[in-house]
Amino acid sequence: MSELIEGVAAGVPFVAAPPADPDAPAALVAGWHLMDEPSSERAMAEAVPMAGLQAWRVYFGLPLSGARLPEGGPEEVFRRASEDAVLNVFEPVTEQAAGEFPAALAELRDRLPGATGPLGVFGGSAGALVALEVLARGEAVIAAAAVASPLVQLAPMITANERRFGVTYAWTERSRAVAARYDFVDRAAELTAPLLLVAGADDDIAVREPAAALAAKLGAELVTVEGMAHEFPPGTPAAARVDAAFSEWFARRWRG
Repeated sequence: MSELIEGVAAGVPFVAAPPADPDAPAALVAGWHLMDEPSSERAMAEAVPMAGLQAWRVYFGLPLSGARLPEGGPEEVFRRASEDAVLNVFEPVTEQAAGEFPAALAELRDRLPGATGPLGVFGGSAGALVALEVLARGEAVIAAAAVASPLVQLAPMITANERRFGVTYAWTERSRAVAARYDFVDRAAELTAPLLLVAGADDDIAVREPAAALAAKLGAELVTVEGMAHEFPPGTPAAARVDAAFSEWFARRWRG
């Protein structure tokens, strides 16, 4: 993998990998990591390098992660999630990440040599939720999007976490409104760029069923990876399959 550039754009930490031909105009593909593995911008870059694309690949750090962990570190994030995962984690992370994207993108267009071509966005799990929200907002012209282990509907994921951690989430009027806002099967009409969804065959039904429903509603491309659950850590066969799917998808969109 080519050497990564590490920096901060408009307050957002990122790592970036240069295009295959650094002297030619390049697309820009920007995305967000998972809260599970790969759980940082560098880990996402290692898991899904998309090497060979004539594109700058930019991997943003999510709020409440990495350099932006709150005082108390991961334990504090877990504490906030245990109090109210929707209002303390999913909403602020998604809103901040989507909100800070336009300014970070504008700065990177200026800073990364040749990054004048089409824009793609991508993400995994919670990072996929950010990518879909960015796409739906329409604040940037996006030529293509790709999401893996995608969080397409928030409410089923909360139910899955209830099963996973043996807890009961206390829904409120406000948290139900947030979950309704983060229901991209319902908001499918707002997703106007070509979309690829990659789901693990062994992932929770809370991820697989909404992903299939969104793909059907949009007529989008859905790739199911056998042997993959939710995570795809760097160096694993699951990561290699996600990387291959993303790479082929974006290369095809740029050609088309």
